[in-house]
Formats: sequence, structure tokens, C-alpha cells
Amino acid sequence: MAAIAALGVLGTLIGSFLNVVVYRVPLGKSIVAPPSACGSCGHVVRAYDNIPLVSWLVLRGKCRDCAAPISARYPLVELGGAIAFGLVAWRFAPDVVGALTAGAVPGAIAGILVLVAFLYLAAIGLALALIDLDTRRLPNVLVLPMYVVGGVLFTATAAISGRWDLLATAAIGMAGLGLLYLVLAVVRPGGMGMGDVKLAGALGLFLGWLGPETLAVGAIAGFLLGGGAGVVLLLRGAGRKASLAFGPWLIAGAWVGILAGPVIATAYLGAFGLR
Repeated sequence: MAAIAALGVLGTLIGSFLNVVVYRVPLGKSIVAPPSACGSCGHVVRAYDNIPLVSWLVLRGKCRDCAAPISARYPLVELGGAIAFGLVAWRFAPDVVGALTAGAVPGAIAGILVLVAFLYLAAIGLALALIDLDTRRLPNVLVLPMYVVGGVLFTATAAISGRWDLLATAAIGMAGLGLLYLVLAVVRPGGMGMGDVKLAGALGLFLGWLGPETLAVGAIAGFLLGGGAGVVLLLRGAGRKASLAFGPWLIAGAWVGILAGPVIATAYLGAFGLR
């Protein structure tokens, strides 16, 4: 519980930073400078007015200087960061604690590296989902580093733990899911962008590290969620050429696999008497 609470608090801080990322990256602006300021009056946001969740509530959703409304999206993203980091802690922190309890230092280090990898995925996934919803784009500057970060952390983990089989599965997931979405993009031009293809490969890397069941469930869930969203869009009167942000559904499906992949796979196979 302590790890979940601690990482949840960290998640609010990361969520606050992600608000900057989501706004500035699509515009090609620096995420470091200048400091955040009110969009209406231009006053720089004071440090004590930039406390995640708390400041928005204290200010009642208004700028201290000009009383212009501050979108509720800001605290919601911060809350989303807290929830995402808390779920990652719930899923991966017990492995670290168990290894430390058993005195297995290499196992604890490996567990920490995996925990960091999925905390990174949670943060970058939240940012990409929001940017795709806003702009129908998945910027390379955020997607491509996922391959590097995941590859480095998982390779280091495999070297420490000796689990080269998991690294192989991660590579298969990356190549397989990326190729699948590349084929879909080529077969139906305009229905899916190359950003989705690159994102699918990156998600396949993370899903594959957790094993074939997680990879399968995450891949299928993403496809079903995206397809379902498309059907809903059509039923609501949107034309066939209406634009659908597919990235958020890919990301949501991946997290279904990460958090419950083996459980879902076991239940599904058991329903057909296959396990």
C-alpha cells in the first residue's frame, strides 16, 4: 500500500508535467521553457498555484490574477497520472518487495527496472492518448523513444535476471504487432495512420515482455476497443470518412493486457475447456 500511495503522489506530479507536454509538443514548443503562464492574462503561474489537484481546487478553477477559468482537464490529467501510477505499483511493486524480502538483490534490481519501464509507459501513454484525441496525431518525438527506453530497460533486466526468453518475446511482440498494423494501414489507406503503426510496435515491445498471453490479450483488446469506438461513431451519424483517434484505444487495450492479460486468457481458454 505504501508503494501504491507513494507512486500515486508521484503520478500527480508527472500528470502536471504531462499537461505541459500535451499542449506544447504538438505546437513544436519547448516543454522546459518558458514557465507555465495563464493563457488569458499571461501571468506566470506561481509555484504555490501549481500544486497538483490542490491548487485548482483552492483557486476554484480560476486564475489568481484575472479570474479566467482554468479547464478542469488539468486536474483530471493529474488525477489520471495518480491512478495510472497507482495501478502500475499494484501490478509490479509486489515483485520488487518480494525479491527484497527474500534477499534477492539482483531480482529486486530487475523488478525495479521493469517497474520503471511501465511507469514510463503509463506516463507516455497518457500523453499520447490526449494528443491523439486533440490533434489526431501521434508525434514521433514521443512514440519513437518508447522503443529505446523499453529496449534498454528490458535488455538490462534480461542481463540481470537471465530471462532472455522474455526479451525474445518482447522483440516478437514489437515486430508482430507493428507488422500487423502496417498491413492494416496499407490495406485500408486513411483508416489508420503510420503513427498508429509505430505506436503498435512500441506497445508490442512492452506487452511481449510480459509473455504471450499478455501480448495476445493486449493486442486483441486494443483492436476490439478501437473497432467498437468506430462502430459507435458510425451509429452516431458520423460518415465513413470521419476521423477516429485510434491511439487511445490501442493504449487502453494494452493496459487491459498488462493488468489482466493472464487472467483473461485463462478464463477464455477455460470456457472452451482448453485449460
